[in-house]
Amino acid sequence: AIVVGIWYTRRHHLNFWQLADIAAPSLILGQAIGRWGNFFNQEAYGYPTTLPWAMYIAGEWRHPTFLYESLWNLGVFVFLILWRRRPKVQQGDIFLYYLILYSLGRFWIEGLRTDSLMLGPLRGAQVMSLLLAGTAVLLLGQRHRGPLPPSPPPTKND
Repeated sequence: AIVVGIWYTRRHHLNFWQLADIAAPSLILGQAIGRWGNFFNQEAYGYPTTLPWAMYIAGEWRHPTFLYESLWNLGVFVFLILWRRRPKVQQGDIFLYYLILYSLGRFWIEGLRTDSLMLGPLRGAQVMSLLLAGTAVLLLGQRHRGPLPPSPPPTKND
């Protein structure tokens, strides 16, 4: 979706970062609401647990990972709305924070699920979450890095 967004904004001479910042809160809110489909379909659930908020799914009391992700995403939504009111937010910050926070939550929650593709010791979604969060952190750092300090003048010994 990001690649298509970049292509579309370039093709139509739009600012990708501005549109991504506008879309990010809506995306995460939609994801929070959409996770409830997993509840109704009784899918994307976690390991068996004895926690008091466990849900009875597939013959056992299990972690309600849909609920964890829905609550996490609502928290990210609130954070993004509050963060964009800060005075020194650059274009792209909201979208990059969305990617970082969503990916971190997804990494944690996927570790509790039982129905995901495994890639070594991690689930496929965890690997993708790490890659996405890492890329977003690098982009955020690059965009906020100030100019490099000037090199010191050469000395006689140089």
